[in-house]
Amino acid sequence: MKAMVLAAGLGTRLGPLTNDRPKALVEINGRTLLEIILTRLRAVGVYEVIVNVHHFADMIAEYIRARQDFGMRIEISREDELLLDTGGGLKKAAWFFLQDGNNAPFLLHNVDVVSDIDLAQMAKFHHERQPLATLAVQQRASSRYLLFDDNGVLSGRRFEKEQRDQIVRSPSFLEPLAFCGIHVISPRLLTMMTEQGAFSIIEAYLRLAAAGERMFAFRADGSYWRDLGTIASLKSAAAHLGS
Repeated sequence: MKAMVLAAGLGTRLGPLTNDRPKALVEINGRTLLEIILTRLRAVGVYEVIVNVHHFADMIAEYIRARQDFGMRIEISREDELLLDTGGGLKKAAWFFLQDGNNAPFLLHNVDVVSDIDLAQMAKFHHERQPLATLAVQQRASSRYLLFDDNGVLSGRRFEKEQRDQIVRSPSFLEPLAFCGIHVISPRLLTMMTEQGAFSIIEAYLRLAAAGERMFAFRADGSYWRDLGTIASLKSAAAHLGS
């Protein structure tokens, strides 16, 4: 199984830690965020990874090479001029997943997310249902939610602060769930993303859901999960991981 780690973000909320390094190389208990994610991926049988980079891009590339690619094959996808967001970043790296002509699903993982979500079980869930994508979600407070029907199929999203819903399918039941920044994706998606430039992958998911494609919720309510976008969340994760 292959994977992509989204590591191109500026990490502005982590300043001053990101004044002299990329977010991916911020440390928790002596380990970088990138090392934590790569170790998790390798533990579930991922040995081929592409990492997108922008902020301090050379520093990430040098860090990976100095550690012999963590015993994996790691490619770098550079977004030198423009940050492409989650969808644009994946679209630029599509060659990595399409080059050998197989149809194997792959993992997409934010670098600033730490969790104990069962990635192997998530991949099994995806294999059994064969959707376009499987999204790790939880029932927790969030400023944005994805909306799923009673079969766990993506049907829209909710902007909590704006009190606005975007519905792309109209089932009788909708459940708001918070996205965890972890996906298992069919390579079919890569040829279906018609969006250009910088765009969120959620935009592509919603457009395709409206056209009848299925994106499933993988419920991870009992799992530990933390978005490491702030100093406070880093400290909280450090305490949890160190316990």
